Amino acid sequence: MIKIFWSSLLRIFFLLLGRPMWLLLLLSVSLMSLVYSNGTITYLPVAIVDLDHTPASHSLIRSLNTSTKIETIIYESSLQAYDDINTRKLFAVITIPRNFEKHLLNGEEVTIPAYGDASSRLANGLIQLDLRGIYQQILTDINTKIMRNSGFSDKQIDIILSPIKSQTEPLYNAGISFAAITFPGLLVMLLQHSFLIAATRTNITLNSLPQGKPPKIVVFGSLCGLIPIWLFLSIVLFGLWPWVLGYRQLASIPEIIIMTFPLLIGVMGLSKLVTECLRRTEMIYLTLAFLTTPVFYLSGTIWPLDAMPLWVQFVSHLLPSTWATNMIAGVNQMGLSLMDNLLNIFMILLLGLIYSCLGIFICALREGRVRKFFKQFKHVRHLKNKHR
Repeated sequence: MIKIFWSSLLRIFFLLLGRPMWLLLLLSVSLMSLVYSNGTITYLPVAIVDLDHTPASHSLIRSLNTSTKIETIIYESSLQAYDDINTRKLFAVITIPRNFEKHLLNGEEVTIPAYGDASSRLANGLIQLDLRGIYQQILTDINTKIMRNSGFSDKQIDIILSPIKSQTEPLYNAGISFAAITFPGLLVMLLQHSFLIAATRTNITLNSLPQGKPPKIVVFGSLCGLIPIWLFLSIVLFGLWPWVLGYRQLASIPEIIIMTFPLLIGVMGLSKLVTECLRRTEMIYLTLAFLTTPVFYLSGTIWPLDAMPLWVQFVSHLLPSTWATNMIAGVNQMGLSLMDNLLNIFMILLLGLIYSCLGIFICALREGRVRKFFKQFKHVRHLKNKHR
């Protein structure tokens, strides 16, 4: 039995080495993640229309220039700036009104019109955050000068303007960018999806051989032959590639392997259920291809799990990738240990066992073994009752 297992494993392993189509996964990840290679969004073009031309308006423009998110472009006319934002040359237009400095010095309310391109949600949100921070800083400086001229001490000014001092603890620090936050979920989803396709295809191919179904040990050995390839891919995806892009990466290679191995085992069990539901190779690409994006969104990377409806949370927790994303993000970004993720590992393996049992049951039901078992059970029970 052991010899048959190892021969099946090595045959599939060397077959994959001879036909390295799995390297397309690395190419796919590279193309998707290189758009985030700068780490964060910087130098978004924003038009500034200065209608005041005073030291206060110049000070506001200098403050806007200090932002790494914004690249200010001076316009003389608001109409020209609005034309450029309509043609997607700009992300926002800020107009400093006339008498801006005069209203500030008199303590009067000042409105600074700012129009943004809301079709780009991420860029528009970053610009709004920067503008809000800059406006708040300018107001704080002006109020400080007014209160100092009125005889307030610096300590009194600090207590009045900042009565509450906040202190934050970085319990979760995924990095400096949106990409670093979404990266673990994206990689786990791709790893799960590619391994599920490979395992399901292997199952269906072996079950449809002309000479009939091979022994179960041959099928199991063939599936295990896929694992070394995907363990190598996990080292590249979770270890090497984040380091190349400059994302935070705390897990060591042994920890990456220990985290990935249960995921592959769980997905292997899921592939058994998918195999019995599809049963044809072409159905793999007609069905599983449409599940990639939903699985990514259900992982909790883009939207918190607790904010989802309860039935959606239930479906999300039925996916091995949800638990794997939580585990890998926790170790890589939060610096947690593997002991802190025993529940995630247990749930991945439990889901793999449940899916595998469901697949075996469906196979037995289709082949009539379940009906035969109940007939034999009834027959044995009838004989026992007859002897009584």
